[in-house]
Amino acid sequence: MIPAAVLLPVFLAHLAAAFSPGPAVLMTVRLAASRGMVPAAGFSAGLALGAVVWASAALLGMSVLFQLVPGLFFAMKLAGAAFLVYVGVMTWRSADAPLDTGAASARPLSALGAARFGLVLQLTNPKPAVFFGAVFITLVPPHAPASWLAAILAVVALNEIAANLLVARIFSLQQSRTAYIRLKGRIERVFGAALAGFGLSLALD
Repeated sequence: MIPAAVLLPVFLAHLAAAFSPGPAVLMTVRLAASRGMVPAAGFSAGLALGAVVWASAALLGMSVLFQLVPGLFFAMKLAGAAFLVYVGVMTWRSADAPLDTGAASARPLSALGAARFGLVLQLTNPKPAVFFGAVFITLVPPHAPASWLAAILAVVALNEIAANLLVARIFSLQQSRTAYIRLKGRIERVFGAALAGFGLSLALD
């Protein structure tokens, strides 16, 4: 059984990262407020799967590979930055489009489609691999047994989905959605600019 002295610091470090403002949290808010809880929950599941992929990659030495081949990390950062800028521009351009969450005017988004979007958003940003690599090198003993690694990956998945489900639940409430619809144009311009800003920051970091 993995000791609490290993698991608890990993849990706390990743939980803080999962709640930190960024593209994932921003898109969770947008989906929950505009589309409701079901697509936002699917999106959260996609984010969690992506986080597990990056955490697994870090355990397998991906962060070390990024250090040895910095060009690979740079290329992945550019791809992630381009994706975020694209999503930001699309969000800005759709800011004035009418949205009635109770009518067919809103294009349907299935939980599976939202999950794919969450997975793509998570995997196009290689920085989590570096984060997990730093956390694991610091907190996980070398040659830790497979049961410990499985427990760590389970914690990563639960942290990620729980944090985003909490955000989704808050912003899927009727009061939140009503306010979002009323201020949709302004909010989506802010979200679009923020997502594009995250993309540029990722490219320049």
